[in-house]
Amino acid sequence: MASTVTQELQDQFLSTVRKSQEMALDVIKTMVDTIQNITPKVPSVSVPFADRLPKPEDVVASGYDFAEQLLTSQRKFADEVVKATAPLMPGKGEAESNAA
Repeated sequence: MASTVTQELQDQFLSTVRKSQEMALDVIKTMVDTIQNITPKVPSVSVPFADRLPKPEDVVASGYDFAEQLLTSQRKFADEVVKATAPLMPGKGEAESNAA
């Protein structure tokens, strides 16, 4: 039951986050459209070595790839900590000493 309640809360939280992201994206798109309509066209400027800079989408992808690797590493570490401390959990030490 606890995992069902936990899963429901997680699902609700993620749903709320998705809805707020959609709302924020709609506001950003509206703002960009409005700004484009009221501002003059900006001429293209040539910046030295600009072609060597990463594209914004590449920066975002790289950041999230790194975060994914870090989170995977942290999850593995947490799983190993749980396994290492399992003998200290109530009832674990007694069962092993009775079996011996």
